[in-house]
Amino acid sequence: MEFETKVISTETIKPSTPTPKSLQKHQLSFLDQLAPPSLMPFVYFYSSNTIPNSQKSNHLKNSLSQVLSIFYPLAGRLVNNRYVDCHDGGAPFSEAKADCDLSQVITNLDPKNMKKFLPYKLMNESQDFCMAVQATYFRCGGLAVGLLISHTIADALSFFFFANAWSAVARNGDGGGIQLPKFDAATYFPPRDISGFKPSTGMILKEELVTKIFTFPADKITLLRERYGGGDVPQRRPTRVEALSAFIWTRFVSATGQKADPNKIYTVQHAINLRTRIEPPLPEYHFGNIWRVSIAKPEVGDGGVKLLQKVWEAMKAVNGSYVAQLKEGHEKHLNMMKELMAQSNKGELVSFSFTSLCRFPLYEADFGWGKPVQVGSAGFVYKNLVTFMDTTNGDGIEAWINLRKEDMEKFEADFELQEFLSHH
Repeated sequence: MEFETKVISTETIKPSTPTPKSLQKHQLSFLDQLAPPSLMPFVYFYSSNTIPNSQKSNHLKNSLSQVLSIFYPLAGRLVNNRYVDCHDGGAPFSEAKADCDLSQVITNLDPKNMKKFLPYKLMNESQDFCMAVQATYFRCGGLAVGLLISHTIADALSFFFFANAWSAVARNGDGGGIQLPKFDAATYFPPRDISGFKPSTGMILKEELVTKIFTFPADKITLLRERYGGGDVPQRRPTRVEALSAFIWTRFVSATGQKADPNKIYTVQHAINLRTRIEPPLPEYHFGNIWRVSIAKPEVGDGGVKLLQKVWEAMKAVNGSYVAQLKEGHEKHLNMMKELMAQSNKGELVSFSFTSLCRFPLYEADFGWGKPVQVGSAGFVYKNLVTFMDTTNGDGIEAWINLRKEDMEKFEADFELQEFLSHH
């Protein structure tokens, strides 16, 4: 499905009340400094209604201005991966028109079309703003709200916390009743000198990457959970995401013909929210990057059951003492990251990363004209990355899989993979 979007206006939305002097420097935490220097993209699609577009735009802009007074770092400017200058620089807001109907885009969502609903490229080292919005109007009266937030200041949990706060302000007409964010991650993980470590290297490729959506229905996921829950070793039944990640990795290894090689290190990484693993735990309104990855090192020949045992051990190790060590012994953590980076640059590392947004409040953002009928992301700039999201009806799981073009061709032709997908 080919269509175009055309930007008709762009302005900068500033917070409705100026940020007090005492808050004008938002210190990045050590974990913020390690985050990928890219923008996180999500696009919310809303079905058509009779409200004029200009009224919708004003509604979005006014509520954004109000919510930016509460989430003031998002209206700031990043300074050298050290802090955010919160002098109310504001957030770019673009309006665009699409030459098609909403249904044509969401009936068969294609990740490569998603960038048409976003105001900027995901990787742009020269951008210093922290968030940007594009409202795109369809011929039928439908609307897409594309939101970008810099990964340097927020993780996915913080992204949705902000998006849902913004929509609540839009619905209720003021900031009353919304949970206030806490911008104190730097007190838990003080910033460090991370010279010699560049978060972007090793992951962002010049090779052609392809993102495709693979949808797994609930009954097939149950089959996989049963398949990996047995084995000789009595172990707990894997979660939906664990079972899918084991399946996807084993199919990738098989389809792309990976061979055991003494010079290669395989890693399977899962993003883990640290808020629940800090002693005492932090509520989710603590804003920033409060996550790390667990790193399992499987062998090429490991089946799903064996892989999961290694994944669980790696996840178990991300515990209270790991977090304490991250605060104190950050040198060790940084050296490990530098080592992985060096291995990756030398081509010795084959890493596969999983992020799960399942059970996240993806479909909550109601600006006053109903919840989104669909939420999409965009092709990320990292290879071998899988993002899990609940399907709209919530019983299956969509895997947004990002691979090199030639790997994707082999992977999607995999017969066993195909048997577990829902085919429209």
